[in-house]
Amino acid sequence: MTQQVPQVPVPSPAADAEPDLTGVRNFRDVGGLPTADGRRTRHGRLFRSGHLAHATGPDTEFFNSLGLHTVFDFRNAADQKLEGPDVELTGVRNVNIPLSDPADGAEFWRMVRDGDMGQLREILADGKAAGRMTASYRRMIKERTAEHSRVLHALAEDSVPALMHCAAGKDRAGLAIAVTLLAVGVGRDAITADYLKSNDPHRRYRIRRSSSSPEAMNDEVMGLLAPLFDARADYLDAAFATIDEVWGDSETYLTQGLGLTPDTRAALRERLTS
Repeated sequence: MTQQVPQVPVPSPAADAEPDLTGVRNFRDVGGLPTADGRRTRHGRLFRSGHLAHATGPDTEFFNSLGLHTVFDFRNAADQKLEGPDVELTGVRNVNIPLSDPADGAEFWRMVRDGDMGQLREILADGKAAGRMTASYRRMIKERTAEHSRVLHALAEDSVPALMHCAAGKDRAGLAIAVTLLAVGVGRDAITADYLKSNDPHRRYRIRRSSSSPEAMNDEVMGLLAPLFDARADYLDAAFATIDEVWGDSETYLTQGLGLTPDTRAALRERLTS
């Protein structure tokens, strides 16, 4: 059954000040962004973060206070095995929609965690790390249309307030948020500005290496790893460029690529903007 859309926006606890979360990184309310028709995304309707597997008791209390309907987890089985399942939130529907294959890059990520300096230079130096990220963003746009369509149709039907996350809340969640914002008319510049907030020091994913020795996390290692854990405008620009190259423009991508009808777009705007 489709739930009624509240006529009066419910203010988010995160609308004025971000919470001091201990076990969850990169949380924010995606409210207040301008749309082309003069509206703004509503506070308290759409949130994004890193995974919830390590949420503390107070973190969990905060998430319960948001009145969430659905948590979309874009991690794959390998991610969940490494980090653990999300904590359970009261009355919340958890929907797992992997946006990457668990076998895709498994050896690569093993090298990131365990590789020595020579191995890291081989797989990451000379622009290889950034190139990998750019290719990943392009691939998710071209190959994950069914998954992105499923998310948007769920939001249009009954799944708000919603939280979207992956592991770091930067790439897979970042693209799902970007696609959602495109669907309600937020411009690409505003989408990119929100995406780049993932670089704020208190939001960044904590890089983990198997060895705790100083050499395992020295300046050169961190420099080699940085492109994998940065939010870079070039990555999101590559996703937007892929939309234009494959579908011509965002509107065609949304209607033909994701199968959004005018009614679905209108429902999304009603639920997510005011």
